Amino acid sequence: MSTWRCLLGGVLLAAASSAHAGEPVRDCPLATASLGIESPLSDVLMHPGGPAALESVAADLVTGFTRNFGGGGLPPGFANILSTGALLEVRADGAALRPALAAKLAALPITDAFTVARCARYDHDRPTLPPADGRRQVLVFEKINGFRDSPSVDAAHKRLAAIAEARGWQIVFTDRGGIMNPADLARFAVVVWNNVSGDALTTPQRAAFRSYIEQGGGYAGIHGSGGDPRWFWDWYADTLIGARFIGHPGHPQFQTATVRVVDPHAGFTKGDWPLLEEWYSFDRNPVDGGAVAVATIDEQDYQQIGYRGESLSMGYHPIAWRKVVGTGRMFYTAIGHRPENYDEPHAAALLAEGIAWAMGSEGTKPHAKPHK
Repeated sequence: MSTWRCLLGGVLLAAASSAHAGEPVRDCPLATASLGIESPLSDVLMHPGGPAALESVAADLVTGFTRNFGGGGLPPGFANILSTGALLEVRADGAALRPALAAKLAALPITDAFTVARCARYDHDRPTLPPADGRRQVLVFEKINGFRDSPSVDAAHKRLAAIAEARGWQIVFTDRGGIMNPADLARFAVVVWNNVSGDALTTPQRAAFRSYIEQGGGYAGIHGSGGDPRWFWDWYADTLIGARFIGHPGHPQFQTATVRVVDPHAGFTKGDWPLLEEWYSFDRNPVDGGAVAVATIDEQDYQQIGYRGESLSMGYHPIAWRKVVGTGRMFYTAIGHRPENYDEPHAAALLAEGIAWAMGSEGTKPHAKPHK
């Protein structure tokens, strides 16, 4: 029988159960899709004919690569958040090789065994939730199929537990995609994605989560939840987040910039403060897509140069923003790579206030004595 256990003085961790126990997943988004340039690199590398197809186009194309770059064939893995075409982007002859590679990949057969293999990083596990106790309900989603930066994830987990305790919320943590179903989601005022990297939801789970947001639910995303170099769910990247990650500085990776909280209308604590962080840049300004900038950074404070020498300058540079999606609310903060920043008072307050806004509770103050 599935159970749940109490952690950190009332924080709840859902234990997984599943009506599909023992059944392989076959309903992941790319289950029967042909392989191609835009396929996840991991899918090509796991196909029985994939490595040979790559090598036939260029013998050194996958030198040093494995499905998960040494991860043993199981998530998380960086190859899950790269397209196959990414192998060509760093080559001088990459553009010339694209047609041949596309043709080779398209010719590979999509068998049932391959569908099961490429869907194995997804799950149907529906957690057994603890009883609701009358407080506002917060779900923290922690299923990571791409890059898992454990110190960041763990520090955020601890901070989220502290925020819930201070604000009197009941909080549930899970790393199972099966939580994304209409009945379970209906319980929660907000779903927080804790540095979730890599495509994590099956097609029905995607539909349930999207419907939850568009029909009044809340979303709060932290750092890596908006930081994949390749996305395989356009709605999440372009509509929910509203901008796609293009890189962060590489020389050095961590730099100090001035964060300026600029949102005057939603209960955020305004002010300027310096922060040492890995600063994300995006392909567009989310404000142009209807978002409200909550916090910006001053690009004059640091070098916006990526690992390959590319400019990452955005000009006006939101680093946290919010918007309405359907009748739901989303908040995203790109702050959160350095574990220390979850204990930095300004950054911690920004995260707490953003979650409160997403759940429709802006302006609420921490409880002097959290509800037990």
